[in-house]
Amino acid sequence: MKKALIAMSGGVDSSLAAKMMKDAGYDCIGCTMKLYDNEDVGLSRGHTCCSLDDVEDARSVAYKIGIPYYVFNFKEGFRENVIKRFVEAYESGKTPNPCIDCNRYMKFDKLFERAKILGCDYVVTGHYARIEETDGEFYLKKALDETKDQSYVLYSMTQEQLAHTMFPLGNMRKSEVRELAEENQFINAAKPDSQDICFVPDGDYASFLERYTGKKYTPGPFLDINGNVLGTHKGFVRYTIGQRKGLGIAFGKPMYVERIDVANNAVILAEDSDLYADTLTAAEFHWISGKTPVTEIKCQAKIRYRHKEQPAVAYPQPDGTVKIVFEQTQRAITPGQAVVLYDGDIVLGGGRIR
Repeated sequence: MKKALIAMSGGVDSSLAAKMMKDAGYDCIGCTMKLYDNEDVGLSRGHTCCSLDDVEDARSVAYKIGIPYYVFNFKEGFRENVIKRFVEAYESGKTPNPCIDCNRYMKFDKLFERAKILGCDYVVTGHYARIEETDGEFYLKKALDETKDQSYVLYSMTQEQLAHTMFPLGNMRKSEVRELAEENQFINAAKPDSQDICFVPDGDYASFLERYTGKKYTPGPFLDINGNVLGTHKGFVRYTIGQRKGLGIAFGKPMYVERIDVANNAVILAEDSDLYADTLTAAEFHWISGKTPVTEIKCQAKIRYRHKEQPAVAYPQPDGTVKIVFEQTQRAITPGQAVVLYDGDIVLGGGRIR
């Protein structure tokens, strides 16, 4: 009998994934990754993804379907590989996506290591994505329900990881998942989906950074693209490319964050028309096939999680970076975010926007 380690967050998706694997005849072990204590990130003991409530919800489902359940302490790895990278990105004027790092360094690295120790053949999660194998090569594909598709945050997966991962919900719609959870009387059947970064549940990234680092980020000038001073910002970590709301200053016309000038502690503002570009360069690029293309490739490129992928051509560079040229200009290409390349519903790879 094949053995599977099920990552259970306490939410409805991973709970149903565990039930499906048990019903399919796998020897299942449920687990929750303890990633931080609320006090570590300046939060009260409220309801966040690593709270006791979520652990108890996961434990309840594991007990109900009859599988063993454990909580693994991965706090040190999360602090080093997710929170630290998040802080460093903001302090260098970039806008990170920590969910990508969590998947890369925690679920499909640390959890994989634990699965091997436990003799498991597969790691299973509640992600909405699909894995298919053809002639010994594994493909990461979009979920059937494109409104819930999470393939964007999984672009760093390797062939080895894809060979030993299962996404039971990839061919399902969210509405089906909730219906089945209700039929099975899961305690979390109607539990809302988490919308924010788990360790910043209120979405106030700047306040988190100040609590976590103990720093007060210095105010500096708002400048226009010609260098004229327009006002004073409250610390550049509070702003991201394309932002209009929350600037705290009135202009005679709509103005948006065009870029962050870290060296001069300045936030550059511009009109909307100045936010468009047709080219970007991505570093730390990962090709899911494990092979870098020897020539340019036509593809579709997605520059943020909620962005619709757009036609583009990718040009692999000798230094390992990838230059991506879009057919049409894109708004607010943001350093620190990921660009992910697709061929239809197949994920080709991705990297961090420079």
